[in-house]
Amino acid sequence: MSKSFINQIWVKGILATKVSIFSLLVLFAVACSDNSTTPTTTTPSIIQFVYTSDGHYGITRASFQGGTNVDANIVHAALIAKINSVSGLTLPSDNGVQAGKVVGGIDYLINTGDMANREEAGIQSATASWGQFSAHYINGITLKNSSNSKTGLLLLPGNHDVSNAIGYYKTMSPLTDNGSMVGIYNYMMNPATPKTAATYNYSTDKIHYSKDIQGVHFVFVNMWPDSAERVWIESDLKTVSTSTPVILFTHDQPNVETKHFTNPNGTKNINSTDKFENLLAETFKDGAKTSDPSSIEQKGFVAFLKAHTNIKAYFHGNDNENKFYDYKGPDGDIALKTFQVDSPMKGNFSSTDETKLSFQLITIDYKAMTMTVRECLWNTTPSAPTTPISFGSNITISLK
Repeated sequence: MSKSFINQIWVKGILATKVSIFSLLVLFAVACSDNSTTPTTTTPSIIQFVYTSDGHYGITRASFQGGTNVDANIVHAALIAKINSVSGLTLPSDNGVQAGKVVGGIDYLINTGDMANREEAGIQSATASWGQFSAHYINGITLKNSSNSKTGLLLLPGNHDVSNAIGYYKTMSPLTDNGSMVGIYNYMMNPATPKTAATYNYSTDKIHYSKDIQGVHFVFVNMWPDSAERVWIESDLKTVSTSTPVILFTHDQPNVETKHFTNPNGTKNINSTDKFENLLAETFKDGAKTSDPSSIEQKGFVAFLKAHTNIKAYFHGNDNENKFYDYKGPDGDIALKTFQVDSPMKGNFSSTDETKLSFQLITIDYKAMTMTVRECLWNTTPSAPTTPISFGSNITISLK
């Protein structure tokens, strides 16, 4: 073996050793300098959302954390404080996605409507309610995503927001106020020229949009996927592979309330005799009364679901309780995974038992195409408001 060859081996060995030591020093320096207190998601294939709905600013709760007749603005301040703490929680060992791990980054906070309450019997205006909502949800959220950027906000309108804008069959004061609709529209649709109270038109200015996030297609529907909205959804889904999972978010439950359709009678207007609310563009076909079932309309939606089998889940508010169930349609011939969220002000159960107040945490592993939805109970000890969130019911489904 030549002397020059031995020297080459020696030099390469020294260089390799230096590189190894340098690498170790770099890793040590990075570890020592990372003094961030923001938890990060431990698995890179995770996307997460906080989901809430039906805030109803402008009304009061009978009781909340020791107070009586507590204004929604106070309740939401407490709710936002709890939502801002989500990232630091440790998920339960429930066999769901990320079980036993720190929550970490939250990609979006989703709210599906009724920011304002309907302006009846002295309830504040929709414009005032939108101002309070904005202060909390737009300006008050301190959550970060896994890249340490501010958590995004995704919004939809609810039936109260729309009724305030177009009128209602009972007297409201003011008779109309489209403040929350204008606010939601401008925030989510980002028009080149922002809408104003004078220029916003509910019949043409629909709030619907979609987002592709890590191989999952999220569709946000105006009120409910009626025949008019399905035209838009159909067009949207043409850009999506049939193998891509689709998740719907909207305000109304799949078994939509009849009264939300357009009045089939006379001039089809909003009136105190027929009591249709004209929130949906589709005219009601099952009968002439709000007490008639919405079978024809739901069958139209079910046919749409059968034509788009990659629609894997449906999230909604309006019915005001945490519930995980299969929507089976009027004929029981479909099973769509459905997720219903609680209301901080009008919960079916939490309005009288504040320890049941909840929102949802949605965690998706987009490589495994698995989703876990967990109930977050945020007011379990009203006498001790700083008590951490606890986890209630949960469900895990495949998005494949």
